[in-house]
Amino acid sequence: MQKLRLRYAKRGRLRFTSHRDIARTFERALRRAGVPMAYSQGFSPHPKVSWVGAAPTGVASEAEYVEVQVVDRVDPEALRVALDAVLPPGLDVLEVVQSSGGTLPERIEASAWRLELPGVSPEDLTEAVSALMAAESVEVERLTKDGKKVLDVRPAVVSAQVGVHSSDAGHDAGDLSQPCGILMTVVRQTTPTVRPDDVLSALRVVADLVPPVPAKATRMAQGRLDDEGGLVDPLALDRAAEV
Repeated sequence: MQKLRLRYAKRGRLRFTSHRDIARTFERALRRAGVPMAYSQGFSPHPKVSWVGAAPTGVASEAEYVEVQVVDRVDPEALRVALDAVLPPGLDVLEVVQSSGGTLPERIEASAWRLELPGVSPEDLTEAVSALMAAESVEVERLTKDGKKVLDVRPAVVSAQVGVHSSDAGHDAGDLSQPCGILMTVVRQTTPTVRPDDVLSALRVVADLVPPVPAKATRMAQGRLDDEGGLVDPLALDRAAEV
């Protein structure tokens, strides 16, 4: 039995798709691509697919991860091409590697996010970010199915800085004549999880910063934190083992 690890992107309108629907779409794609999936035992066998820290609905991502197990060995790049061909545009398989052992969740403890705030000037955003990082605690309210809950956002925020608004791969800078603050932030994956909208709520608490239109959040990377507060690619060990 072979275990493979996939990194995929969730782009465009697909960011509004729930994780449950994405999981169903992936399982259909695995069947259409003829992948020799391994199945669980028991009364109702299901394909061995393990999801790792899926991004919230409404959020785009360049770094989502899933593991699959197969009963016959397959070439990772051939699997990437075959699977990408049958998935809808916006769900893009970026890389497939063979597992070198261990578990993928233990290699992921934080996410790097890019938040686009149309209508917010970089100057105003810089002031708000400075206030957030200077605070020891910033409590925000989150509405859940069990009612309102209060969580402290500040301990989860490793770093935050204002970036440059420009076009890059997978992103649309939009109307450059309008102000648009770009927040680049690294956030620990704590329990409960601090999401991008929680970070925006924290900016509202510390600096009364409220974007006039909804912000666009994109997860750029996931991984373990290094000594400088950057992220270590969770697939790096698997790639090294293939050499």
